[in-house]
Amino acid sequence: MEWLIIIGAIMSGLGLIGLVASALKVMKAKREGLDDAELRARIQKAMALNMGALGLSVLGLMCVIVGVSLG
Repeated sequence: MEWLIIIGAIMSGLGLIGLVASALKVMKAKREGLDDAELRARIQKAMALNMGALGLSVLGLMCVIVGVSLG
């Protein structure tokens, strides 16, 4: 089950990278001083990335837990 642990760790790492990218997008949008409607639109786009990255990270951690439990 070592392969499941490795795959899960890679998935979690990619999810973490996505979460950081989402946070950076929101910080960049706030620094640009946009009007309220444009800021909301950019944050909504970043939120989709955030939720996808969080889901990937959770699935990766589940793979790691299953791999450790079965290994």
